[in-house]
Parts: sequence; C-alpha cells; structure tokens
Amino acid sequence: MDPGGLKSEADYDQALREIEVYFDGEPEPGTAVADRFNELAALIARYEDRHWPIHKPAD
Repeated sequence: MDPGGLKSEADYDQALREIEVYFDGEPEPGTAVADRFNELAALIARYEDRHWPIHKPAD
C-alpha cells in the first residue's frame, strides 16, 4: 500500500483489514503501533471523504 494515500478500492479494503485488528483495543499512545493505527485511520478517512463525501443538508 502506497504510504502517500490509498489509490484503489483494493488499497482501501487492505487498510480496513489492517486497522480492524485494533478495534478490540486501541494501541498504547506514543508507540509505533499507535502511529500505524493513526496513519491508517487518516488514510481511510481521506479515501472516504474523496469517494463518498457527506454533504451538508441545504438550509
């Protein structure tokens, strides 16, 4: 997976599989594992924002 971003649906699916292991217990802050968790979360959020944006409702 390209550390610069998720380029495809396959990259996105891989990131979801990788982050899933952390859902039962987030890693200890300040560790390399926590850094990876945060990186994956940011990559996933950016991909979702780009491909499935949530628009504000009209006033």
